Amino acid sequence: MGFNNNSQFPASLKPAPNQMALRDNYLDFTGTAGGSFAQQYLPELYEAEVERYGNRTIGGFLRMVGAEMPMTSDQVVWSEQNRLHIAYRNNTAEPQAAQGGNVNCSVTLNLTDAGATKGAVRVGQTILMSDKATGLIIQKALVQDVRGTDSEILDCLIYGGGALDAALQVTAGVQLFVYGSDFGKGTVGMNGSIEPQFTQYSNSPIILKDNFQINGSDTAQIGWVEVATEDGQSGYLWYLKSESETRLRFEDYLETAMVEAEFMKPTDVYDSGKFFDFGTNPVAAGTAANAGEIKGSEGLFAAIEDRGNVYSGFAGAASPGSGALSDFDEILKQLDKQGAIEENMLFLSRSTALDFDDMVAAVNGSYASTQSVSYGLFENDGDMALNFGFSGFRRGSYDFYKTDWKYLNDISLRGLSKEIDGVMIPAGTTTVYDQMLGSNIRRPFLHVRYRASETEDRRMKSWITGSVGGAYTDTLDAMTVSFLSERCLVTQAANNFVLFKGA
Repeated sequence: MGFNNNSQFPASLKPAPNQMALRDNYLDFTGTAGGSFAQQYLPELYEAEVERYGNRTIGGFLRMVGAEMPMTSDQVVWSEQNRLHIAYRNNTAEPQAAQGGNVNCSVTLNLTDAGATKGAVRVGQTILMSDKATGLIIQKALVQDVRGTDSEILDCLIYGGGALDAALQVTAGVQLFVYGSDFGKGTVGMNGSIEPQFTQYSNSPIILKDNFQINGSDTAQIGWVEVATEDGQSGYLWYLKSESETRLRFEDYLETAMVEAEFMKPTDVYDSGKFFDFGTNPVAAGTAANAGEIKGSEGLFAAIEDRGNVYSGFAGAASPGSGALSDFDEILKQLDKQGAIEENMLFLSRSTALDFDDMVAAVNGSYASTQSVSYGLFENDGDMALNFGFSGFRRGSYDFYKTDWKYLNDISLRGLSKEIDGVMIPAGTTTVYDQMLGSNIRRPFLHVRYRASETEDRRMKSWITGSVGGAYTDTLDAMTVSFLSERCLVTQAANNFVLFKGA
């Protein structure tokens, strides 16, 4: 039987009168239908990928401001000192003429706002009262008697022989603090003593996981694109790039999760009173079946919003000079009320960093003149290229060091949102009481705790399973690279932190 008349000759046997690319002898290199590397005329190929986004990782923030330390429990607990002096806000004062010449006013302390269960003011102490509305009306008094179930009522004699000012006779309208004591000759000493209290905080680690998988055939597949990644991987095996990017992405998550983590609350997900358990359906909180519940953790932003200072709508470039400086001075006044830590670091978005540059430049003496600008470590000469950026400055008794935070600028991360403009973090360490060691220890204000013991280190685990790539653990013709970490962030003395938010 002969050949079918409709059979086609191979393309290589079909002659062409001219040396040119025709439909019969050309395969589209970039086309999706039938495209391949083979074509008659070889294009000029750039084997290396173009790094159009530069270094894409955003890690390094926590390494700059803190440390990483192991822990061996499901919870880390620390205590922070309370203030040394005694003060109460939103108290109620009223005249008390009925009790005779020794007492002419009584003050009911607001223990709820103070977070106390019992009053700490004693007989013989002297107090200064001011009105809540303006803070300009003040009177000083001597405590003659302390009564009430929780020692919350103070019977006082006002110095100067005057009556209680009308501006102080407002419900929850008096602020007061103890400034000393006043005793007569031959009297007994102070009655009772004050036991210091501490405020306890805790955080729980979260478990982060990720993995990358590739079949055995593709591990032996050579590509024409040269792999070059941020962690140094190179070659023509494409899976090296995939594995490397999975690892880099996971390492970034180790940091961003510590910044963004939130505690899970029963009303946040699914039905009220239920948590989410990856192993089962949502189950009632507190039951035995809920042992593996996702509790969440407290990240940096959550800690500052809960226990720190939040400033919204920094004036910056919208009101350069006095407007921005006035806003910044408000922040300094708030720092004065807290720990007054001298050195602080500012991690800012690009727009807020420029706002700070404009603020500092606006107060320069030559800012509005035609003369050369004089700020900087060395005075700028008119022939020099001017440096309009500031890496640090001093205002009042505080030093500030400023840097851009890539996390807030990257459009695939917080740059996608305008909520957070920056964060101010105190430099140095703080002293806290460690309940495990039973002594005071010094720790950076911000640090990461990860689970570890003599036999297990969960700071950053990675392992290979399968039957490819040197691992022979099962019959699956693939290589699986798994990543795991268990960690939490400890934000100590959050009252010294400032979170900048959009207006």
